[in-house]
Amino acid sequence: MLYCAGSRVSVVHPGEILSNLLQLPRTVGDRRKRGTMNSRFCYWLIVSALVITASGAWAQQSDQKVQPAPFATGPFAITAQCSAPPASDKKSIATFEQQATSGDAAAQCGLGIMYAVGGGVPKDDTQAAYWWRKAGEQGNAEAQYNLGFFYETGLGVPSDATQAAAWYRKAANQGYAKAQYNLGFLYYFGFGVPQDYVQAAYWYREAAEQGHAGAQSSLGDLYHRGQGVSQDYAQAVLWYRKAANQGKSDAQYNLGHFYHYGLGVPEDDAEAYFWLYLATRGELIDSYMKQAAKDRDEAASHLTPADLSREQERARKWFEAHQAKPQ
Repeated sequence: MLYCAGSRVSVVHPGEILSNLLQLPRTVGDRRKRGTMNSRFCYWLIVSALVITASGAWAQQSDQKVQPAPFATGPFAITAQCSAPPASDKKSIATFEQQATSGDAAAQCGLGIMYAVGGGVPKDDTQAAYWWRKAGEQGNAEAQYNLGFFYETGLGVPSDATQAAAWYRKAANQGYAKAQYNLGFLYYFGFGVPQDYVQAAYWYREAAEQGHAGAQSSLGDLYHRGQGVSQDYAQAVLWYRKAANQGKSDAQYNLGHFYHYGLGVPEDDAEAYFWLYLATRGELIDSYMKQAAKDRDEAASHLTPADLSREQERARKWFEAHQAKPQ
């Protein structure tokens, strides 16, 4: 699943997609058993799609000149740890390549990004992995995370969940939130590491406390299910709310359900409607989008016209505050 805007590309980690596939059941008694085989199938199906779409999206940029701005956001971002050439001309790029060859870790990381997206150099995932490894071996957390992502998805290197976990761990131990989240995901499903919900909860929390919305939502899931932590609906609500306030649709969906059924919070159809309304204006997989819309309408049926109007106005203001528009 990709979200592209011009030359800026953002790839959603498979864990973000799976959070939609593993939505909370309609009621506590309606929990469904989710087999490991089904989880593994979903995971690799998603990763396969991710590799195909990510490769295609990056390839489209192969003729573009290198500019710092296009790499400011996305899966591989220009940061203090991953620098960029000052200009897009051949001389600047050659000088930048020499910096990387001379052992400049930030330049090595940045050059890896250029090869990954095909900006200023021919697109080459193998070269991207090569330069990220060089930087990662010097302790560059951004490069370690990027190389872990390549190992997880099989871009530029053979797919190897064990290596993905190893590189994510290097970055996670330096406090890199995206790596902490991805490492938690691997522990949750047992890819590249023994399945361990306690470790999943630990790494999700590390990332969640830094404001990572996906980790906040996933930690809420663990508290809801009692996996790796004691089941605690109030804590689930706390973490779902943090993610929901950042626009995480699956967290908004789950928070709406908690209000609808009075789990961890007093039953409140107005709050349920509000959060489910936001969720249906976000990004959920089709089956859950339909379910969220159905539940939103059910909650609305218990509201007076005045209450309904108030919550719709509240949602409108929420979208304005978050620079988003209801569809």
